[in-house]
Amino acid sequence: MNRKMSGKELIGRYALFIFSLFISALGVAITKRGELGVSPISSAANVLSMRFTELSLGSWLIIWNCVLIVGQIALLGKRFKPAQLLQVPLSFLFGWFTDIGMEIAALIPVSGYFIRLGCVLLGTFVLGFGISLAVAADVIMNSGEAFVKAVSDVSGKEFGNVKIAFDISCVLFAVVLSLIFFDMRIVGAREGTVIAALLTGVAVKLFTRLFGQKLDILLSANVSEV
Repeated sequence: MNRKMSGKELIGRYALFIFSLFISALGVAITKRGELGVSPISSAANVLSMRFTELSLGSWLIIWNCVLIVGQIALLGKRFKPAQLLQVPLSFLFGWFTDIGMEIAALIPVSGYFIRLGCVLLGTFVLGFGISLAVAADVIMNSGEAFVKAVSDVSGKEFGNVKIAFDISCVLFAVVLSLIFFDMRIVGAREGTVIAALLTGVAVKLFTRLFGQKLDILLSANVSEV
């Protein structure tokens, strides 16, 4: 977004972004409840949370997101803008929201494979809805997408291609961690991870088509008052 926003609009957009973090975190938690794997970007943190249970999934996601922020700084150097440090507190919020989401998701009774698969599908679409809200807010990228953009900017490669490579790398990293920590067994990155990888983008497009323009109009309603 290049145009100047009013203070009221900016507050509204950041409020929507924070709400989108909660919805996205809830989606991750519901997917996790199925115990069939989570989204690619969360898969390494999921494996680590299963091995080192002293820290919650939310705490490991905070650590993982901060690693991605450090990666951006290393890649971009002086091109890393101070405003992008907002990703740090937002990463903490996402981690805390994930732990809250885990408590909510614990209320879902899971008995049998198809119920667990249903959790993965529901969680994936909830996550997609959260991401679509973040897209509508249009104020800041989450650390994962910002890292992908940094790699894209430095390498000159197309963002979409880098995103695919990044997701695959996250899953491979999670699998390697699982093999190391669980006696050559794959846990924490299963078919649910593949489902999330395939369907999250579909869900984002669906919800963006349904609500994106309406939300943008609503949030931009006060621009003329500036």
